[in-house]
Amino acid sequence: MDVGVLTVPLGDEPLDDALAYLAGLGVGAVEVGVGGFPGQDHVDRRALLDDAEARSDLAAALDEHGLRVSALATHNNPLHPDDETAARADEELREAIDLAAELDVDAVTCFSGLPAGGPNDEVPNWITAPWPTEHADALEYQWEVATDYWTDLAGHAAAAGVDVAIEMHPNMLVYEPHSLLRLREATNERIGANFDPSHLYWQGIDATAAIRSLEGAIHHVHAKDTKVYEANARTKGVLDTAPYTDEAERSWLFRSVGYGHGESHWKDVVSTLRMVGYDGALSIEHEDSLTSSREGLEKAVDLLQRAVFETRPGDAYWAE
Repeated sequence: MDVGVLTVPLGDEPLDDALAYLAGLGVGAVEVGVGGFPGQDHVDRRALLDDAEARSDLAAALDEHGLRVSALATHNNPLHPDDETAARADEELREAIDLAAELDVDAVTCFSGLPAGGPNDEVPNWITAPWPTEHADALEYQWEVATDYWTDLAGHAAAAGVDVAIEMHPNMLVYEPHSLLRLREATNERIGANFDPSHLYWQGIDATAAIRSLEGAIHHVHAKDTKVYEANARTKGVLDTAPYTDEAERSWLFRSVGYGHGESHWKDVVSTLRMVGYDGALSIEHEDSLTSSREGLEKAVDLLQRAVFETRPGDAYWAE
């Protein structure tokens, strides 16, 4: 298990500079944006797909700094009711899978997407309660749409030999472990989780229990924290639509690792991941509006390096 970083916050500097900086922090892996909301500041997805020499140059740059790519990231909505938006997201995702295969990268991280509430609607609709009953009907329709799409996409991923790691996220159809497992069961084992606890914390989901429930289905992990601010949550709840930059008014905020949950909690997360067989990267996603990108990354790296296990378990000689 090693510490990684999603490089999006460093997108304003050349890739080689970003890699040198991260290697200097002791980071072992990078997650690179190739489309969608993460963008593709550091690599051009199509250019790499079309140019074997460009792929070799990227591999050489990574080798020079002792880094590997844990995943390619393209987060968007391939289930969007607007055909053009959905088609663009689908193209990004399929090309990301193809590029991952060419680069020998194990996983692509993404969202499940979210359909509209019916075939004639124009806006994605996040259903959070089954009543009035038209909402339950809408949810059933959404799962029909999602199952058709993701069955085909899972076949594409299987043919490429690449795992698709879905981040459980609000305003997406898959936003908690049960919906993730439902989609996996409806498709194939290439569909799994990009386990990001930050979106689970504010929903009241226990991170280590969620890891246990997803045993065998975790393809990638985001290290990202969240702090619930009870002074606001007690009166407004956690379905908070206040802007992320209106920090004092929000009931929760994304925080740098260690600023929502302490070091002992993150050591429990690491230990539970090992128990269920995950031994990949903990990819830091920095979205803490109370600190700069570099300071937030550096503090997260420092904490996680104390939490991760660098060696494989030895023989349990004390149990013999």
